[in-house]
Amino acid sequence: MEPSRAHALAVTAAKARLLAMEMVHTAASGHIGGSLSSMDMLTALYFDVMNVDPENPRDPDRDRFVLSKGHCTPALYPILALRGFFPVEQLSMFRRIDGHMSGHPDMVNVPGVDMSTGSLGQGFSAAVGMAIAGKLDHKNYRVYTVLGDGELAEGQIWEAAMSAAKYKLDHLCAIVDVNGLQIDGRTADVMPTEPLDRKFESFGFHVIKLISGNDPAAVSDALHAAATVKDKPTVILAATVKGKGVSFMENNADWHGKAPDDAQYAAAKAELEAGLAELEGN
Repeated sequence: MEPSRAHALAVTAAKARLLAMEMVHTAASGHIGGSLSSMDMLTALYFDVMNVDPENPRDPDRDRFVLSKGHCTPALYPILALRGFFPVEQLSMFRRIDGHMSGHPDMVNVPGVDMSTGSLGQGFSAAVGMAIAGKLDHKNYRVYTVLGDGELAEGQIWEAAMSAAKYKLDHLCAIVDVNGLQIDGRTADVMPTEPLDRKFESFGFHVIKLISGNDPAAVSDALHAAATVKDKPTVILAATVKGKGVSFMENNADWHGKAPDDAQYAAAKAELEAGLAELEGN
């Protein structure tokens, strides 16, 4: 990827992290840790890879995205807003009783959301169903989904994986956010799922292992590589840092699903603004 393009993606991800932090603080609720770890994936998808049109969000020929780890709307909603699906100001309605931006993706009320998710494991099945539908309809769209590594403990994930391989869904690409943490602690302690590469290979997937899933350019390159794979689905195993961009949230399971207080928000905002300023100064 051209350095200028990679830089633009990094700037967009940095701006989205600031919006995510503001959303969760304003709502006094939300899942910030896994949203920060997955932000670069969504940036690469919506700003470099996916065929989508904010002016026509229901275009039948568009690429589809399913946020299987559905609690991470503080990543999805800012990216959709920055991409132009709705005004950034609407992010203030996040998790408000009088608002339309719930804590999990809402395909009815939020433009750009392709599937309502929340119950872990089910989003991947929905993505497989979309890919099967595209194949039956002889459509050329691709289907993307982001999963959490803790989510892989759900048995439904592996049922969906078997179906994806059986039907040779080479237009389906899953990204696993491998940050090593979930709400109860380390995934290795709660329910070990490694080795993920060998597991997915045994289920018939082409596997791409990323050293850094927090590099949007690297994610984009992997996604473009996935589009060249034939006769089998692809999974990208993206190593990330939970709470990426905020020092006291990084690699800390306590920040899986809580909001910062005023002092914590001020500190987090200052760090994120400093990171953005450094990028914009280059």
